[in-house]
Amino acid sequence: MNKKDDKDDAKAKKKAGKKNSQLILRLDKDDRDAFVALCKEMDTSAAREIRGFIRSYVKKHGKG
Repeated sequence: MNKKDDKDDAKAKKKAGKKNSQLILRLDKDDRDAFVALCKEMDTSAAREIRGFIRSYVKKHGKG
């Protein structure tokens, strides 16, 4: 393999891991602000924590 092949493989892996969907939800501003602030204090993002929650919920309650 050459450097071009390595670059192409890296691009393909990066593209495969991209998020391609959104979930929009409404919640109380105070709850949202408290959650975002807590995530920031814990050096994480709200989006990362919500994605983690969804994955664990599906793993626990999903069929298959």
